[in-house]
Amino acid sequence: MSAATLTPPPAAPPIPQIASEPFPWKWTRDQVIQIYDLGMFHGQRVMLIDGEVLTMSPMKSEHANGIVFAMQQLQLLFGSNFTVRPQLPLDLGKSTDPEPDIAVVAGPPRSHPNTPDTAVLVLEVSDTTLKFDLGDKASLYAAAGIADYWVLDVIGKQLHRHRDPRRDAKRRFGYSYRDVKLLPATDQISPLAMPGGSLLVADLLP
Repeated sequence: MSAATLTPPPAAPPIPQIASEPFPWKWTRDQVIQIYDLGMFHGQRVMLIDGEVLTMSPMKSEHANGIVFAMQQLQLLFGSNFTVRPQLPLDLGKSTDPEPDIAVVAGPPRSHPNTPDTAVLVLEVSDTTLKFDLGDKASLYAAAGIADYWVLDVIGKQLHRHRDPRRDAKRRFGYSYRDVKLLPATDQISPLAMPGGSLLVADLLP
């Protein structure tokens, strides 16, 4: 038999691609709800941020009172045409479901049969989480288009007000706020969605 008539050997099967190193599992909002219903996070405070389930420390009295006082003031200011939601989910996508301390959404409560996906104002009460609330949390809310974001610093007795979301490649979620202002307890503030009313920062603080 001549060399011209030899049959070439069969090609080797492709080698399957295997990840060279471990990678984190990204949870979805539906998955977290399912495992929560199974009791996995019983007795814990958790939130879903960019596919990561974050546990939160037990709430201290200053934090709790800050939520109560701020919620009362915002309910009085916004009235019945808005809903003030304390520590309830805000659907910002399949992999992100924060539970802001307070979210004010347009419309009365019965107009929201499903989890809201936006808010006219988000307020976080901060004691031990100030760096996170001013950093990644601010970038998250800016990316979601939240136009008015407040961080109530119950330790420093002041309010950090964030407005005008913009693209910012240096921040975790690609956005930040252009207009950031620090207000002492003696200052007044008016929400963007309620420009005709104002609140004294001291009335929000515990």
